[in-house]
Amino acid sequence: MSHTLRQRLQACLAAGSKADKALASYMLAQMPSLPFETAASLAEKVSLSEPTVGRFCRTLGYKSLKDLKGSLAEEIGDRPWLISDRLRDFQQRSLAGDDQLARSLQLEIAGLVRLYELAQSEEWKRVARRLATASSVHVTGFQTERGLAQYFANQLQYLREGVQLIDLAAGNFSELLLSGKAGGCLVIFEARRYSRMAKILAQEAQAAGIPTTLVTDSFCDWGRGLVDEMLVVSTEFNQFWDSTAQMASLSNLMINTVFVELGPEVEQRLNRMAELYGRFTGHVGDSSGQRD
Repeated sequence: MSHTLRQRLQACLAAGSKADKALASYMLAQMPSLPFETAASLAEKVSLSEPTVGRFCRTLGYKSLKDLKGSLAEEIGDRPWLISDRLRDFQQRSLAGDDQLARSLQLEIAGLVRLYELAQSEEWKRVARRLATASSVHVTGFQTERGLAQYFANQLQYLREGVQLIDLAAGNFSELLLSGKAGGCLVIFEARRYSRMAKILAQEAQAAGIPTTLVTDSFCDWGRGLVDEMLVVSTEFNQFWDSTAQMASLSNLMINTVFVELGPEVEQRLNRMAELYGRFTGHVGDSSGQRD
């Protein structure tokens, strides 16, 4: 086949079986770390069997997973995982001592590379333009991702008005679904195991014609077809628990892109926000917020 691995995986997302879509979604999100995977490790992570992984590779036109990984030279080239002598030395010393932190470091760097590649995509730019120009932006997250959603909403509020963190306590999402205002959008932060509310909210937003962006992990198999964009980050770093830390990195990169979209005129709002914070709250060592 003349198509690259990435193109074949993307085509599979549109026409493959449920198992094929789950594998394709995971592989697309974890492309830089695929050389480290085995059929067994992939099967475990996507909750499928090893023979299913093998059949999937053959469906894509490869003889085996080994053959598939061999094609990655075109996708990621021969770039070193560790880009400085200091990091390379850390890796070698850690591996010599059977230190699992070296593996975690490799995976985190690979995930960040993937995230910065994502920030160059048309999908990313489309989200940034919407966040800069929509009449309102509603942000939400569930379970442990709630804090990530608040972080993103608070940062975005510095750049523009009309940004709101959705109130989960009310239990009805009326501020989004019954606002009666056109031109708004929704951003959802969610990772496995996924809250039932996240999927239902995406469904309701789709029915209401509200553009929705889902920030999630590579295991999410229910978002495509429900949301306008899925921004996928790596969450597996050879640690006890999945880490959503790169969702925070994604937030920072997106805020930066929105800032570029808005242009220099955003400076006035930033200054005014800083003045208000200084007046009501203040910073350590700053007496401007003290009042009699």
